Amino acid sequence: MKKIILAAVAVMVFGFANAQKTRFGVKGGLNISTVVGGDVDDTKALVGFHVGGFAEIHVVQRFFVQPELLYSAQGTKVDVPFGSDGDIKLNYLNIPVLAKYYIVDNKFSVEAGPQLGILLSAKAEGNDIKDYTRSADLGFNLGAGYNFTDNLSVGLRYTIGLSPLSDRDIDNSDDYYDSAKNSNLAISVAYKF
Repeated sequence: MKKIILAAVAVMVFGFANAQKTRFGVKGGLNISTVVGGDVDDTKALVGFHVGGFAEIHVVQRFFVQPELLYSAQGTKVDVPFGSDGDIKLNYLNIPVLAKYYIVDNKFSVEAGPQLGILLSAKAEGNDIKDYTRSADLGFNLGAGYNFTDNLSVGLRYTIGLSPLSDRDIDNSDDYYDSAKNSNLAISVAYKF
């Protein structure tokens, strides 16, 4: 885990040193998340939030690379037999690295790229379930954004979970692909310096 974090930091530092133009910013917003796949039934969206920072590194013309470091509150609501809904709350330190392309002169952009999530805490109805949840979560992001001004922008991003939430009951590749995974829709506001 430490090697992955150090490698991500090294890539970011190298990118900053070689970038033609780099802008830094902060962002935050709303998460609408759930868990999909596997034997997970009757889940409902859980509303959370994300907050953190990013760098927008200009590569060529309208193409940018945008690494981010975000605290993200995710999870899902599940039906509890003979009772009310129960919450599963998963808090991550997410590190997405996005390829960003401005379609319209620095106004409208599209983005895509991988994400590493480091599990900070996992709770089900107040009980700690971190021992039953994978410490790393891999995902892939697809999104779009719009710059209102040179500094202020909004974004919409969907994160598709690629790795299972738990290694339990995974005996072969079919179990891996049909396991429960994170799903998150994020709406954010960003400010670039």
